[in-house]
Amino acid sequence: MRRRRFAALAAGAAMVLSLGTAAPSAAAPVPDDRPLPPYTISNPPLPPLSPGGEPTAVRQGVFHHAAYDIEVPAHWNGELVMWAHGYRGQDTVLTVDPPDFDLRQKLVGEGYAWAASSYADNGYDVRAGVVGTHDLAGLFARQWHRPKRTYVAGVSMGGHIIGRSLEQYPFEYSGALPMCGVLGDDRLFDFFLDYNVVAQDLSGVRAYPPQADYLTNAVPRMEEALGLSALRPGGPDTTNDLGEQLRAITVNRSGGPRPGATAAFAVWKDFLFTLGAPPTGTTPAEDPGRLATNTGTVYAPNTPVNVNRTVQRVRVADPIDRYSPLLSQVPRIFGLPTAKTLTLHGLGDMFVPFSMEEIYGSEVARNHLSGLVVQRAIRSAQHCEFSPAEAGQAWDDLARWVHGGGRPAGDAVTDPAAVARPEFGCRFTDPSAYPTGTRGLFPPCPATR
Repeated sequence: MRRRRFAALAAGAAMVLSLGTAAPSAAAPVPDDRPLPPYTISNPPLPPLSPGGEPTAVRQGVFHHAAYDIEVPAHWNGELVMWAHGYRGQDTVLTVDPPDFDLRQKLVGEGYAWAASSYADNGYDVRAGVVGTHDLAGLFARQWHRPKRTYVAGVSMGGHIIGRSLEQYPFEYSGALPMCGVLGDDRLFDFFLDYNVVAQDLSGVRAYPPQADYLTNAVPRMEEALGLSALRPGGPDTTNDLGEQLRAITVNRSGGPRPGATAAFAVWKDFLFTLGAPPTGTTPAEDPGRLATNTGTVYAPNTPVNVNRTVQRVRVADPIDRYSPLLSQVPRIFGLPTAKTLTLHGLGDMFVPFSMEEIYGSEVARNHLSGLVVQRAIRSAQHCEFSPAEAGQAWDDLARWVHGGGRPAGDAVTDPAAVARPEFGCRFTDPSAYPTGTRGLFPPCPATR
């Protein structure tokens, strides 16, 4: 049965892959070892580490218009970890990130090589990340040796890259570690739209589509009308009835009732308005909001204002891109993992909300592939707020699983009743990190878990 399921999965993933990517530009070619206009590269020398007193080998360069870093320990175990960085904004400088949360030190200390690409494009360009990461893995195989196994790990938009990479290049990765990842693809941008149009509806400030002064004119009036102006994390609740309704809707749309979500709203209530500001360009990478819609969204709670009757409904501006199976700048993830996958996500994260995990877990379950995915909740509210212990334990458990150990334990992310329990997220949260960062917004976990 497992063989037949994997064969069917491979065939489906191969069909997606065969659809290809966008045709190359007809403009004069740019040399492969240079960035594409308008980009420049900033990739200062990376000092090697010396696990066990022996320095690693570090290589840096430019390949397929993207900067890269590669690090190989003196006693390489033959396995490679690809690192996928997160969203860079619209900056025109390409940069490379080494693995975060002390994972760089951990990986090379355990004998793993790692490699990371800047990607050839910034903005929300998942296609550039999927292709750039895969191309760099191929370059590593040619420069060093073909790895026995290749893993892919990363954060935020890097999670979107990982989710699609497992489908775009089926079975080329043995394990995956997406952290705080956009595993719900374009539903992320639906959430941003939800927050802004619901706030506009409740406050009576009509501001869609947003104008140039959205953040300086409309948003202050909305916050004043909703009692949000003085709301601060850990401070007194200043919201009025309308602000309470916005907060409750936001909690529901970001993952449902769960520990710390109400308190986390104060962390994100201002920032989420910035995601409703006018776009900087016209491509999906510059304006992923063009893929968003709320035409069929049912909001709850629906009192004191009947939001479902009065909210502005927004159709998808670019339905071809939203519903296309092609590898695009903002591609779909179909819930068809082809590698053992372990995820981490902050319960109170509302930039890439916890709902991304619920969406991905549900899609994977519909495809009868839940045995390939383990999901873990961390009791933090900032985006990608993980301790080295949390990320390191996740890596250890994933690697053990890939090497033939049993499937690791996880959280029941797709069970709303489990997610709503007061102790949810305690099992894999580092107790020594409490109450640093935003962790103090959560009640302490029981002493024994």
